[in-house]
Amino acid sequence: MTTTLKRVIGLLLGTSSYALLTLLLAGCGGGGATEAQPATTAATATTIACTAGVEPHGTDELAYGAAARRDLRIYDRPGGRPGERFKRINPNGVPTVFGVVARRVEANCKPSWYRVRLPRRPNGRLGWVSAADVKVGEVRTRIVVDLSERRVTLFRSGERVLTTRAAVGARSTPTPTGTFYVDQRLYSNDPGGPFGPSAVGIAAYSEVLTGWTQGGPIAIHGTNRPDLIGQAVSNGCVRVRNEVVTRLFDATLSGTPVVIQE
Repeated sequence: MTTTLKRVIGLLLGTSSYALLTLLLAGCGGGGATEAQPATTAATATTIACTAGVEPHGTDELAYGAAARRDLRIYDRPGGRPGERFKRINPNGVPTVFGVVARRVEANCKPSWYRVRLPRRPNGRLGWVSAADVKVGEVRTRIVVDLSERRVTLFRSGERVLTTRAAVGARSTPTPTGTFYVDQRLYSNDPGGPFGPSAVGIAAYSEVLTGWTQGGPIAIHGTNRPDLIGQAVSNGCVRVRNEVVTRLFDATLSGTPVVIQE
């Protein structure tokens, strides 16, 4: 992101954006989305038991996002040493969301801890959060950014639903590679400006522009220079046409996995 985008992000969250992000994992209807628990019936008082332990949580077709219920701490292991703090609302005024990679399940089959990707540098950081501190919901979308092909592809339930050309980071300010996730979705206050109508924020950070506000975060956003689509010209962000970023914004929830590869 450029210095202009940093200023835009500080202003572009209104009530409607906050509502969108609040509802990311809330499901349909009055209750929040929760993970399915083993079924029991009233007629037979069956006791369900599980082997306690850590298990992967999510596939290419079905992933999970975890929205903070309150200000919380990150732990180095389940029940271990508490580390850094995250606010329930992030610096851009929207809920803090983590990408889930694993969970610890207890003997009663309920998750007690989640291993999550963290929206802070350095890239690729993981930590544990208490299940009591987050609300976990399903995410069926996945984004793949191919830097060599300069292409962005959106999958839903494993099926490709959108593919488009993109501008990517220049040689001196490359787009970072790795497995990340969508950590916020932001409206622009200048739809005709250099970032288009909206941005899909990614929990990834420039490896070069380390002194920028908020650590130099990466996003997929629109552009007012569609003639540069397909070229390596950005400061690390991924630019797509405005009509495409609108589709991505509408289709992807926070928590969506993002793979950026060469």
